[in-house]
Amino acid sequence: MLSIRGLCKRFPQQDSGAIAAVDNVSLEVEQGELFVLVGASGSGKTTLLRCLAGLEVPDQGEVRIAAELMSSDSPPTWVPPQRRRLGMVFQSYAVWPHLTVFEHIALPLREGAQRVGHAELERRVRQALELVELTEVAQRPATLLSGGQQQRVALARAIAVNARMLLMDEPLSNLDARLREDVRERIRNLTKQLGSTVIYVTHDQVEAMAIGDRVGLLRQGKLVQVGTPIEVYRQPCEPEVADFFGQMNWLDGVVANPPHIVETSVGPLAVESSNGLYSGQRVILGIRPECIVPIDSEVATESNVLDARLLSTAFLGEQVISQLAVGQQRLVSKTRRVPINSGGCFRVAIDPADIMAFPPGGK
Repeated sequence: MLSIRGLCKRFPQQDSGAIAAVDNVSLEVEQGELFVLVGASGSGKTTLLRCLAGLEVPDQGEVRIAAELMSSDSPPTWVPPQRRRLGMVFQSYAVWPHLTVFEHIALPLREGAQRVGHAELERRVRQALELVELTEVAQRPATLLSGGQQQRVALARAIAVNARMLLMDEPLSNLDARLREDVRERIRNLTKQLGSTVIYVTHDQVEAMAIGDRVGLLRQGKLVQVGTPIEVYRQPCEPEVADFFGQMNWLDGVVANPPHIVETSVGPLAVESSNGLYSGQRVILGIRPECIVPIDSEVATESNVLDARLLSTAFLGEQVISQLAVGQQRLVSKTRRVPINSGGCFRVAIDPADIMAFPPGGK
């Protein structure tokens, strides 16, 4: 559905030439896929989205949508936004106080390049209202709706034009936490129901993993890793990717002989994936807090069993975050219950399959 090859977009800087906001990005997105571009502020997410929409002209590379060439530097090609048949949902709701909900959704069908007859307009708007469950407020001024409803109006407006692809630029960033969860679930269910291809931009890694079929991490204009949410969380390509997608415990180590054992400050740890490791090699081990599991004292044969002392806990409802001391090393653990009273000692286990090993230099 979407093919990006070697895309570059640079912006001139007064003192330092030009900065590459999008730096040689290549990507393939399938029909019906919900693909999330995620990264910190300034990583190039919105610039890449604007290049797809035709709101920015790339300096290099090509973009194809449904096999149709949208932009290229060789031969020079650029299709204007109104001819790309895309729907776009912006971070701001873009609602006007003098228009009703119905009129907002109808606006691009009355005034845009895809204007249609009255009967077709009525049909499309009613259908979009039903899909986002706003039929009952169709004649209400859009500014009198809640934030979540206004965002659904913006989504309905994009759906009504029968776009072949939807572009969403941080559409939930103005909503509170509980509302974000509700609206993102609605967006995912609705786009899957429609079979829409979606490119979704966010800086929130939890949102990216919750909504995306696949996720692409951008950093300084470069696409660092692409994969399913499970892949980027459990099999990051480098420590910085692991850090971005969730909290980590980091340990320096030296590979022992055999190579599935690594000597660390908390003692020898078995690692399941020893591919590429060799005896004497320095490595960095990464362990997610939820992978450090308190165990009963009678368990003695389990791999990677450590003696720990509880320093403090923070109760967050669905989980408890514990600060642990293992020898002189501090570790963070996430569990569903407080293991013991603060200051007490207990044992924790780490599954070898849950330990990530990276060559040094990434942290």
